[in-house]
Amino acid sequence: MRYDRTVQLETDFVTAVARTRDALAEQGFGILTEIDVTATLKAKLDHDMEDYVILGACNPSLAHRALDTDRSIGLLLPCNVVVRRDGDRTAVQVLDPNTMIALTELDMLRPVAEEATRRLDAALASLTTPGTIS
Repeated sequence: MRYDRTVQLETDFVTAVARTRDALAEQGFGILTEIDVTATLKAKLDHDMEDYVILGACNPSLAHRALDTDRSIGLLLPCNVVVRRDGDRTAVQVLDPNTMIALTELDMLRPVAEEATRRLDAALASLTTPGTIS
């Protein structure tokens, strides 16, 4: 099972991060955290790698509904959004919300996963041309 939903953008990394933030905001997701993986690995391990950031996105309404169903679901909420340099392009990746159902087998989470999928797909689609979500 694929656990990601990914689009490839023909844009620079900084622009992709800004556009991703805007696209998520349009779908009701706020950014709670930002982890600059590239800078962290350089500072802690003196390791060089491509541009890579993890945005901790949250839609409070969806998170509330999921947590009311299962308090442990916070481990699987589709909150991490990765923006990373991928050769000449920039990849934007989100966790497929259906992973929550696949791993927990809690069918009660299906409405939350469906709405999260719809919103995240809309955010990804707004970043690029239709039909490129994988």
